[in-house]
Amino acid sequence: VQLQASGGGLVQAGGSLRLSCAASGRTFSNYIMGWFRQAPGKEREFVASITRNGDNAYYADSVKGRFTISRDNAKNTLYLQLNSLKPEDTAVYYCAAGDLYYLRTHYQAGAYGYWGQGTQVTVSS
Repeated sequence: VQLQASGGGLVQAGGSLRLSCAASGRTFSNYIMGWFRQAPGKEREFVASITRNGDNAYYADSVKGRFTISRDNAKNTLYLQLNSLKPEDTAVYYCAAGDLYYLRTHYQAGAYGYWGQGTQVTVSS
């Protein structure tokens, strides 16, 4: 499956952004979808994931209550709504797709087989 992330940009602290990830090539609804981010000099970290039918979502503690992951299987698109942004949220955000079956694997970047190119989110103080 091919993934194309978009929607990043420069925003002031406290602001909002909505990231999108368009999928093509394979059946989108067959995959667990996730968002990860990587700040300069840091490892890629889990942000959020969502189950195949969208019924369940999981979040990193650092974004819980501020970010919302969702998907539209009819449009083959994954979303990440980012609210109450903080400077420490600055990073390149990546969407990923995986044929996953265990919750513990949602948090592991290595478990995802397909990645988008990333979109930059910069939060100014």
